[in-house]
Amino acid sequence: MAALTALGTAKQQLKFHLNAGLNTGLTEDEIKETMLLMSIYAGFPSAINGTNALKEVLSERE
Repeated sequence: MAALTALGTAKQQLKFHLNAGLNTGLTEDEIKETMLLMSIYAGFPSAINGTNALKEVLSERE
């Protein structure tokens, strides 16, 4: 997830991996922390895009 977030051009693949992570036991908070760390390592725009992808995944799962 971190690599796909940093890449910034793989939204559909990121959403797939976000769903897979949630399906295999990652919590929303753990993924949110990953996105927060991406603001440091990959830049704020990439972190925002990753967070938006996470929001989409969470809303689709409701």
